[in-house]
Amino acid sequence: MLAAAALPTPLVSLGELAPGVELRLKRDDLAHPTVPGNKWRKLAPNLDLALAEGRTGLLTFGGAYSTHLRATAAAAAALGLASIGVVRGEELAAAPRNWSLRAAEAAGMELRFVTRSRYRALAGGGVDSAEDFPEDISEDLPEQADGRWLVLPEGGSNAAAVRGAAAVPAEIPGLGAGDVLCCAVGTGGTLAGIAAGLPEGARALGVAVLRGEGYLEREIAELHQAAYGRQFGNWRVHHGHHGGGYGKVGVELASFAEEFERRHGLAIELRYVAKTLLAVHELAAAGEFAAGTRVTVVVTGLPDQS
Repeated sequence: MLAAAALPTPLVSLGELAPGVELRLKRDDLAHPTVPGNKWRKLAPNLDLALAEGRTGLLTFGGAYSTHLRATAAAAAALGLASIGVVRGEELAAAPRNWSLRAAEAAGMELRFVTRSRYRALAGGGVDSAEDFPEDISEDLPEQADGRWLVLPEGGSNAAAVRGAAAVPAEIPGLGAGDVLCCAVGTGGTLAGIAAGLPEGARALGVAVLRGEGYLEREIAELHQAAYGRQFGNWRVHHGHHGGGYGKVGVELASFAEEFERRHGLAIELRYVAKTLLAVHELAAAGEFAAGTRVTVVVTGLPDQS
């Protein structure tokens, strides 16, 4: 049995980012004990779909430290579903498991390691059922991955996930023209949902955690079209704080995270959350936000374990 999420998640004020600019945290990292943050928002509607359609398992994709893989594994196990994770990097198959992949396997997920080129072909297939994979791709899947398995894209970002993430703004009272909701952008589903759920006048700002200028904007536009059949003009992606690419954690970012924890008593996840918080601090210092703006950063995940 999958425990219910603790919604609405807390909204915490951290004071001023700049004169007249308030910083708040939307603590979605506290949403669920095993499916935290934006993973709950995106997975919950897909889990409902899997159960309603009588699916027997979930098949999805991720990298070596994918929170999405861990969350999918935990959710599937709690619901009595099997799970398969296709992992980017065949060299990882023979390497000792890191804490993230160990957690996915401990929850019962079967890990399938493929080359990076094969991963791109599999994860970019744009299908929602294993029976729909082209023959040259389906031969790489386990025999049991037939049409009774629901295939979730990398990061869990599909139309259902976007609609799930759209519930975030509804939990924040009084949003209006002075509000900017910020989140990290990896695959685009969370930002797409937040933008779709905003009231008139409020804006969404995504902070890219990987190199993807142009590509990420197209992905988000496609997600909006898939989920709502329309486009939204209240969002943008900031590309200046990816730190060199996904998973890159430089000295400046690590130092910022340490100082943030010291000041606020809150350890933050480095690959997504810290990049977002560093970005809004530096954008505020550069005058990006007018006085009277409330900047709310959605904390989408938990710090790494050892």
